Amino acid sequence: MADVIAYVEMRDGMLRPVARETVSAARALADELGGGVVAVALGGPGSADAARELASYGADRILTAEHAALTNYHPDAAVQAIESVSKATAAAAIVCPASARGKDLSARVAGRLDRSLAAEVTELSVEDGAVVVTRPVYAGKAYAKLRFRATPALISIRPNVFPIVEKQGGGVVETLHIEPGEARTRVTGVEGGSRERLDVREADVVVAGGRGLQAPENWNMLEDLVDALGPRATLGASRAVVDAGWRPHGEQVGQTGKVVSPSLYFAIGISGAIQHLAGMQTANVIVAVNKDPEAPIFGVANYGIVGDAFEVVPRLTEEILTLRDSGG
Repeated sequence: MADVIAYVEMRDGMLRPVARETVSAARALADELGGGVVAVALGGPGSADAARELASYGADRILTAEHAALTNYHPDAAVQAIESVSKATAAAAIVCPASARGKDLSARVAGRLDRSLAAEVTELSVEDGAVVVTRPVYAGKAYAKLRFRATPALISIRPNVFPIVEKQGGGVVETLHIEPGEARTRVTGVEGGSRERLDVREADVVVAGGRGLQAPENWNMLEDLVDALGPRATLGASRAVVDAGWRPHGEQVGQTGKVVSPSLYFAIGISGAIQHLAGMQTANVIVAVNKDPEAPIFGVANYGIVGDAFEVVPRLTEEILTLRDSGG
């Protein structure tokens, strides 16, 4: 058969944004293969109701398992679920998100099924009936195109790369009988950070700073801009400033950080190394501020300001506040 299995990531009984991306990517691949999409969702009591939404993104079958032990990520149960569904459907491919959880699960499933894993995939296609993927290599300096010679093709997709597409699927909800049992690996709890702002992967607007800001104490200038832009905005940073200890790793955007795809991305004092571009160039609108008119960041920016960030950003913040106060 040519069905595609999509692992659905849930948290606190709700779908994570990456779950919709995973099912949308699986739907596009299944359409090329001529098959359907089987979504597998594991969670605590009541999570099956949230999973029904996946029909709107192309899921033909939605297999759900509810158990108190599945409230947190349960590696053994998740592997058991994917393995059993894979064998029952003889699926052509298994698609997981390349999130922290998805990376853990996809590697475990690869070992269990004795299959190769293509991780951090950015493109999916079918050639002569075989699944073909594209993924970055050499820290994003090149891309490798890989063809699967055996099924199921095991894939983890990079978050915020594949678009969320609404496409009605069959949406048949079925109960997946999984008994968590005694876990060899168990998540005993999840501690949230003290972060007051949105994660860069979930924000509509990202204001990212680089070495052009000269020192960590100058980040208050970017914080003022974020505050002016509203609650859906957050801070980001280049690898250079994270490595220097100016900003936490959770804010890092790029090949070795997080991949973002916001509606609006500000690159302030960021030169635009290829590793950084790999993490943000899918933003809808990119605004760059840099003193160097030859900076690579201007090659991907929709709007570029050649100037000193210490002059441009405060003025930009002031204009946004004025516009906001006037109701514009």
